[in-house]
Amino acid sequence: MFIGVKELEVQNVRFQLDVPAGEIEYDGKLTQASPLHATGTAQLLSGTLGEIRIRGQLEVTMSALCDRCLETASVPVSKQFDLVYMPSDEGESNGEAEIEEAGIEVGYYEGAGLTLNEVLREVVLLALPMQVVCSEACKGICPACGQNRNQRDCGCHPEPLDDRWSKLKSFRAEAGPQN
Repeated sequence: MFIGVKELEVQNVRFQLDVPAGEIEYDGKLTQASPLHATGTAQLLSGTLGEIRIRGQLEVTMSALCDRCLETASVPVSKQFDLVYMPSDEGESNGEAEIEEAGIEVGYYEGAGLTLNEVLREVVLLALPMQVVCSEACKGICPACGQNRNQRDCGCHPEPLDDRWSKLKSFRAEAGPQN
């Protein structure tokens, strides 16, 4: 769905859409496992030169590889969002310092408007956790043999510490606690 500045000059735009899996391109490690349901409004901020404010709510289930065991993990995302987009040519005319300060909170668009799918993609990516895990109790994979520890215990023993560092440990013990 394209949201144009000309349309917003006349009235606010309400949206309610379901984006099927595969329509939005995420990074290669992430896929959409359910339809993305989004509702909200887009409005042109008064007294500005084309700033668009988009507010809404989205819900989707994403799937990615678990960072511990490399099995597929399901990640439900439910997020409210309130974003402001400025025309990219307005950002260029203000100066470097203002762009750096405002760039944290404001996005930019080029042309006559912006595509809602790109906005939703951004919201989903920012709502994902830093580490994706299939469950909090995930045991991960064995660093020695690569066996998934959730499926069976491999019986591997942890490698002994590298002996080259033993002198530093003894030195620290001799030196005593640091103040």
